[in-house]
Amino acid sequence: MRENLRSMSSQNMALPDCMKPTDLSAEHRGIKRKNWRNRIRFLWTNSSKSILHPKKNKSYRPSVDDVNQWAQSLDKLLGHKYGKAAFHIFLKSEFCEENIEFWTACENFKSLTSQKALTSKANSIYEEFIKSEAPKEINLDFNTRNAIEQCLCAPTATSFQAAQKKVYSLMENNSYPRFIHSDLYKELCAVASGNSKLIKC
Repeated sequence: MRENLRSMSSQNMALPDCMKPTDLSAEHRGIKRKNWRNRIRFLWTNSSKSILHPKKNKSYRPSVDDVNQWAQSLDKLLGHKYGKAAFHIFLKSEFCEENIEFWTACENFKSLTSQKALTSKANSIYEEFIKSEAPKEINLDFNTRNAIEQCLCAPTATSFQAAQKKVYSLMENNSYPRFIHSDLYKELCAVASGNSKLIKC
């Protein structure tokens, strides 16, 4: 599907960020649902093992308030460890996880301080997400892609800023609303409140 989309792209053509559920057969939708259920079960089971508080006997998992806040904004969702992980699971089920992975790579990139580290990471991000036919190629217009290519030899902390904003906007306007209205998010709410049939709290 992605190969078909790439072949249709042009400098000014805007493409969908993910496959829509209607693009898949009923059988494939069932597989997607099973996959995210397994991943959510794994996420919540591991989060109950005091990952954040290894010295405490009390387990940690997102509270009802945490999960409710994820529906307030994409910022709040991405700012929470498990919210971000859940959103990644959702995007993976829609075959567009490259968006959140690119956004995360950019966040990590901005924290680097040495020029050597910036150059190495910039080229790594370019090879993985930016260049034509990259393994996780994201949807960027020609000008944004070209600007990144021009600064690869001497990148700065803001080299991917324009591309990151475009991808964030794409997620905020498309993927995020679908996530909030998805069965996956409803299941997360049920798990947090202790009413899930999927995961025993």
